[in-house]
Amino acid sequence: MTRREIMNGKKTVRDEDFELVQAINNGRTDLFQQLVEKYQQKIYNFGMRMCGESRDAEDLVQETFLTIFRYLKGFRYETRFKNWMYRVATTTCLKAKRKPKHAPERELSLEEFMPGEGEDLPDQAPDWAQRPLDQLLNEELAAHIKNAIIDLPKKYRMVMVLRDQEGFSTEETAQMLDISVSNAKVRLHRARLFVREKLKGYFDHDA
Repeated sequence: MTRREIMNGKKTVRDEDFELVQAINNGRTDLFQQLVEKYQQKIYNFGMRMCGESRDAEDLVQETFLTIFRYLKGFRYETRFKNWMYRVATTTCLKAKRKPKHAPERELSLEEFMPGEGEDLPDQAPDWAQRPLDQLLNEELAAHIKNAIIDLPKKYRMVMVLRDQEGFSTEETAQMLDISVSNAKVRLHRARLFVREKLKGYFDHDA
């Protein structure tokens, strides 16, 4: 369980990594490997979902943890360490110059998939997004889902991956990407509709 406390006038989040991170920052740098071992697979999976290439995912893991090691002293314990780590990973990913193999040469326009920003937008992830891709029975469907997400422009893909596949809330996703919650909802809605459109004939898109 995550606990929030007020220390020296600032909110402090005591999550499952609090003591480990604090120990590292107090000089036990040898313990940093424990953080790497705990989270490297998660960051690799995130990289695969964002990039679609193992080499790029491996680079993302390396750059993310190098950055975390360099700046961990500046971590203020005002959010969960995991959230901060994913913010580092998303920043690293956004700065990457290489495009995924299936990425379009120009950014797709998703405005046609958005009925209006003033409307209430559904926040529950679609059924297919809640299942790990390797658990989908239809391998062809899994490939189409993966490619549909990779085809999204990066700013939409990032929101969808964080919200629907990594399981963060819309508020947490917005915080990681330094955008408003309403902006995150708009991007997420457009991304979901785009993917649903791409999956016509392969999945019940009303799910």
